[in-house]
Amino acid sequence: MLGPTPPLPLPTDRLRFAMPPMHDSVEDERRHRKERLAGALRIFGRLGFEDGVSGHITARDPEFSDCFWVNPFGMPFRHVTVSDLVLANSDGQVVEGRYHVNQAAFAVHAQVHAARPDVVAVAHCHSVHGRALAALGELLDPITQESCAFYEDLALYDAYSGVTVDAEEGRRIADALDSCKALVLRNHGLLTVGDSVDAAAWWFLSLERSCQVQLTAKAAGRPVLIDHKAAVATREQLGGDLVAWINYQPLWQDISRSEPDLLS
Repeated sequence: MLGPTPPLPLPTDRLRFAMPPMHDSVEDERRHRKERLAGALRIFGRLGFEDGVSGHITARDPEFSDCFWVNPFGMPFRHVTVSDLVLANSDGQVVEGRYHVNQAAFAVHAQVHAARPDVVAVAHCHSVHGRALAALGELLDPITQESCAFYEDLALYDAYSGVTVDAEEGRRIADALDSCKALVLRNHGLLTVGDSVDAAAWWFLSLERSCQVQLTAKAAGRPVLIDHKAAVATREQLGGDLVAWINYQPLWQDISRSEPDLLS
């Protein structure tokens, strides 16, 4: 006796898979970037990346490319809404919004944005494990699949001169970043960039976790390195901004559904 006929596979075009949206207008794209920026700030707040008034994420305005949306100075990440975000020019002057901006943020972020027209968003926070690795003046070793995403795509700014408040220091940091997607600022912390807010935020999250893994593994023993060829191949598979965007979507869905007031 024949058993039941097994179900047929569904056509792939009937399965849902999110991809970065296309926008019909500058206004739609601006709103999208601001929503993702507010969401990323709340996620960073959840994860404890905030340290006093330090830490910021910037998103380039889609119309005025030398102006950037940023979190208000002194406002907790967990409280930021879309309407709270501030638009500032490359000199750190507020052109839209109700709050001040962190001038140290713009001394660095504006220079990175200027040097990298491909970059939409820049993330920098004083996260614990990022600062720990930065205190050692080290880069990531290729010891996990996730760390391989940064293999030969992570730079070190091998200097520290206090709180960055001048454009020249910002330019040196941008020069150190060069074409990489992430930077370890010695004795300071981490900085990541991406062609979307989602990508920049994901790279920061992944880099922070990779720092934690490396510090933990080295404290426990001698990590086994992934060989150069395999590390490069893994970076080519996982190291692009589209992959970062895809990886970030569960986080966006969670924060936007659980805290929908961020969109106000």
